[in-house]
Amino acid sequence: MTPKLKFRLRATLLAACTAAALAGGAAQAQEIPLVTGEHWTKSTEQNKKAYLVGLTNMLQVEIAYQAGNTLPDSQTVVPRFAKGLKGHTLDGAIAKLDAWYAKNPGRMQQTVVETIWYELVVPGLQQNK
Repeated sequence: MTPKLKFRLRATLLAACTAAALAGGAAQAQEIPLVTGEHWTKSTEQNKKAYLVGLTNMLQVEIAYQAGNTLPDSQTVVPRFAKGLKGHTLDGAIAKLDAWYAKNPGRMQQTVVETIWYELVVPGLQQNK
């Protein structure tokens, strides 16, 4: 399995779990779609903040769970995700995501978590070396 495929699988899993958490457990997992740019651009500011808070809370839980048993980078993206997001605010992240989807209307099917990775995390990793 290629690193990009591994990342997409992990990102999809992370997005699905976040969506399930935000749904409050009322819907069955197969009913919950991956959050894409289409969903994002139609969401309220409050929903966008809730999505990002859920995502970051999930990262924090995973970091706490891995404490003392740190996995190698080849088995987890969590530490890189956390390091890359360091310094971003909710409002700043929302603004960057909104701007990216506005500039890329043909890519509305791209998942929000993938956009977060490439537009926030990867540049953040370069800055937070």
